[in-house]
Amino acid sequence: MPAVVLDSDVSSLIVKGKLPPPMAARLVGWEPCITFVTYGELTQWVRLRLWGTRRQATLAAWLSAQPVINGDADVATVWGQLSARAVQDGRPRPTNDSWIAACCLTYGLPLATFNVKDFAYYVDHHGLRVLSA
Repeated sequence: MPAVVLDSDVSSLIVKGKLPPPMAARLVGWEPCITFVTYGELTQWVRLRLWGTRRQATLAAWLSAQPVINGDADVATVWGQLSARAVQDGRPRPTNDSWIAACCLTYGLPLATFNVKDFAYYVDHHGLRVLSA
């Protein structure tokens, strides 16, 4: 089964049990994984949004079951190249989006996201594949 990277927005909705049916249908047949960035963002959101113990436990269980793409040397190299190119093109991108794109592009994986506009630069200039609903 091919892998797909879940963006933080998609991951959050899955954890909450609120993933819209069209996205759920798009993910059928894909093996989900997340990036270290999404792991960190979800952990941050729990603290900032004051999730209760039960929701924190639900998130912890979900995170422990997900394969995580770490920010290794290969990903860091791609991130550096992407970030530099975006600045040179006059289109600097948010840091976390750049890391997520670097993870996907390093390993040739598509990204499932509702934030298509946030990743349009990477789609148009670097061949990032996006699954959206």
